[in-house]
Amino acid sequence: MKNKTIPYLSGRFFDGISSGLFMMALPWIMLQEPDMGTFVAITALVCTGLSFLSTPFFSTLTDRHSRKTILILVQVAQSATALLVCIAFWVGAGSHWILAASQLVFWVSSNIAWNANNAFTQENYNQQEYAKISGYQEIVMQGTTLGAGALGIFLLEMWGIEEFSAFAAIASGIAAYSYVVTPYQRKVRHSKNIPFLSQIKETKSIFAQQPRFYGFLLISCLSYPVLTFLGKLVPIWFADLNISGNWVAFYNIAFGLGSLMTGVLVSRVLAMLSYRAIMQYSMLILAFTLLVMSGVMQPLYIVLLTLGFGFFNALNRIARTNWMHHTIPRSQRGRVDGGMAMFATLVQSLSYVLIAFLAHVDAIEYGFVIVGFVVLFASIWMLLLGQKIEADHELAPQY
Repeated sequence: MKNKTIPYLSGRFFDGISSGLFMMALPWIMLQEPDMGTFVAITALVCTGLSFLSTPFFSTLTDRHSRKTILILVQVAQSATALLVCIAFWVGAGSHWILAASQLVFWVSSNIAWNANNAFTQENYNQQEYAKISGYQEIVMQGTTLGAGALGIFLLEMWGIEEFSAFAAIASGIAAYSYVVTPYQRKVRHSKNIPFLSQIKETKSIFAQQPRFYGFLLISCLSYPVLTFLGKLVPIWFADLNISGNWVAFYNIAFGLGSLMTGVLVSRVLAMLSYRAIMQYSMLILAFTLLVMSGVMQPLYIVLLTLGFGFFNALNRIARTNWMHHTIPRSQRGRVDGGMAMFATLVQSLSYVLIAFLAHVDAIEYGFVIVGFVVLFASIWMLLLGQKIEADHELAPQY
């Protein structure tokens, strides 16, 4: 395991650092020009929409081609994009349109890489290795998130787009090389007789075969749009209360530290409880955490509660990912992850509409209550579905 894990995690590390810093720098630099707020918001909306529409296409490609090759090509595309941005601004030909286009490439390709990474892990590791590699992945992911966030705050005041893009090009290049040298045993090979469009259409039938099982997994995916919802809600709420922006940074750090703790402890937790139970309890705890957040006004309490939120949010996601490793056929993994990503993206977009409405009517503090009850009802639904799944024995066999 060691000889393939070190280069693989190295690839994820440099991928996270380059994407995190570069994606942070792009909107910041665009906002340095006057009246660019609307342009930045529309760019993010276009990126989200295109990611949603392209997910069925790229998730099917994940099931038809080498997952390792996809990971390498994503890093090559990101490195080339960052290099072109660096050259354009270095020769004086840069513009906000180039920055927007590069953000689109990084945004969509990062979603492709996330999908391919799950399928790659299932394919390249044995069942007894899933829990351990999940812990390593979480530690690396949260470490890069915290590192990029802390380093980004410092570098945004010192670097221009040339430096950021050059750094991203080098880091993505290192990530690509790391994936190249990662040992890979390909186990999924598609039949050339199956048309590409037929495989895309087959996604619906995959979910229809076990509606309760996949419904359970989809509900657990709500934790991601809830996370992004809080990422927008908390800064707005703190600003309304005239709370220092440092507390926003503390909020982000607390979430990362909570998730980092999950990476350290997850192997033990997965050995103690079933995946289904971990997901159910995690979602219930997330619901109650959100409802408690709605009743406190001190930012210190919000930050402390966020530590727990980060821990159980990551625990829910890792348990779901591992359950999928054990139950979903490798040949379908890309399309299943793609369907779940589309669901999460749709809910994420609706959550942003809710934030806009609450901000418009000056009732942003009710966001915690609303999303808390949504997660609570979802958790109760998961409990009911979980009982039916266990009773009907609808889980797929081991693969």
